[in-house]
Amino acid sequence: MKKLLRIEDLTKGQILHQITFDVEQGEMLAVMGPSGSGKSTLLYNVAGMDQPTSGQVWLGDVEITKLSEDEKARLRLHRMGFVFQQMNMMGDLDLIDNILLPATHANRGKGQRSKEELNLRAHRLMEKLGIAGMEKRRVTQVSGGQLQRACICRSMMNEPEILFADEPTGALNKSAAAEVMGELVKLNREGTTILLVTHDSRVASSCDRIIYLLDGQICAELTLGRSVACAKKQREEKVSRWLMEYE
Repeated sequence: MKKLLRIEDLTKGQILHQITFDVEQGEMLAVMGPSGSGKSTLLYNVAGMDQPTSGQVWLGDVEITKLSEDEKARLRLHRMGFVFQQMNMMGDLDLIDNILLPATHANRGKGQRSKEELNLRAHRLMEKLGIAGMEKRRVTQVSGGQLQRACICRSMMNEPEILFADEPTGALNKSAAAEVMGELVKLNREGTTILLVTHDSRVASSCDRIIYLLDGQICAELTLGRSVACAKKQREEKVSRWLMEYE
C-alpha cells in the first residue's frame, strides 16, 4: 500500500522522543498509551497544529514541518479533517450551518463550489451518518452521539485525505460510542485514512493497527487487520490481552 503519512524521528521537548512510524493510505491506526504518554501531543504535532522540536512529518510529498503557519492552516483546511472529544460546535448556529463552516471557509478563489453544491454535500453526509432531518436543530437539541456525528460530517465536508480523531468517543456513553465508531469505520472503508487517539480498547479494536506510547516513545505495535463484525469480540479480547503487558 502507498504511504500517506510519514513521521521520522519526531521529538517534542521532553514529551515525545524520536517517534517514527508510517500510516498507509486507507489505513485506520489507533494510538494508545497511559495519561501523559504524549498521545494527543503526537497527534497535534503530526497534524501541524504544533511544531515539533525536531524530526519530520510528511503528508504525501509535502513536508509539513517545513511549512509556514499559513501554509499549514491551508493544508489542514483542504487535506485534513478533525474530530475531537470536545466537539466545539458553535451554539448560535444550527447543525447544518456548523457542518458547512469549513467548506465555506475553504470555498474561495478559483474553482469554488456553488452554495447549492455545498448544501447538497452537507445534506448527503448527514443522511449517510444517520442525522438527516436534524439540519435546523441547535447543538443543545441533539444527543451527544448525534452531535459527534455532525462533527464527523463537518470534518468530511472538504473531502480530506486523512481524518485525525482525538478521543472521538471519550464524551459518549457506550451505545453512542459504538455508533460513532461504526460511522468512522464506514468512512475508512470508503477510503478515508484515519489516525485516532483513544484510551478505549473497544475503539482501538476496530482499527487495523495500534501503536502504544509509553514515556513519549513507541514501545509496542499490534496489527489486527481489517475488522469484521463476526470477530468483534475476539478482536476486543486480543487487544485487552495485549494491553495487559503494558498497563
